[in-house]
Amino acid sequence: MELSTLATYHCLAFVWYFFVAYSITHVKTEERPSEVFLYGGQWKYLTVLNLVLQAVFYGVSFLADVLRLIKKLRCAKCVISSRDLLFSVLAFPVSTFVCISFWTLYTYNRELVYPKSLDGVIPFWLNHAMHTAVLPFALLEILALPHRYPAKKKGLILLGFVAFLYISWVLWIYSVTGEWVYPLFALFSPPGLAAFFAGSLAIIISFYNFGEFLNRMIWGQSKFS
Repeated sequence: MELSTLATYHCLAFVWYFFVAYSITHVKTEERPSEVFLYGGQWKYLTVLNLVLQAVFYGVSFLADVLRLIKKLRCAKCVISSRDLLFSVLAFPVSTFVCISFWTLYTYNRELVYPKSLDGVIPFWLNHAMHTAVLPFALLEILALPHRYPAKKKGLILLGFVAFLYISWVLWIYSVTGEWVYPLFALFSPPGLAAFFAGSLAIIISFYNFGEFLNRMIWGQSKFS
């Protein structure tokens, strides 16, 4: 993809994610269901945090493109390193996890992750912007340009650390409110919940490996922007 075209794409993707993140923080407040948007607000949901993550990633990507266009290559090199780390460790695996896990659980029993009461709060298009479009965007990014992945140990440690922070946030909210972020968690005993979190981590790690595999298959080992 031409650099100017790539810059345009990253700019539009940044604007899109900024708009979606803004939209979810400004959903109508009247008649909100009692089980959502209390302690922690929207920021307790992985879906919303992922929107912010994607906006940051595409903002960094656009900055890297602009620096390359104006020939600030020394600055661009540092920004590109940050872009690739963000994409490989977080942006791709989290987006894939959000999309696949959400729609799998939604199909099984939507009340476990997205109660029907939310239909009157969150528009249909916004639901798909948060839970569906994130995966095509992630796949398109892999097709658009190569990304340098970190050493496997470093990448998995960073991913595991971020997962630990989110799980800690979920547990903290439960300790304060006595309510789980997602109704699904109430179905598990403490050992079962620990197993569920461990299984979720294993799945997101598999998505990390899948992203690395796709990147290598499409671009090979040597071609990096």
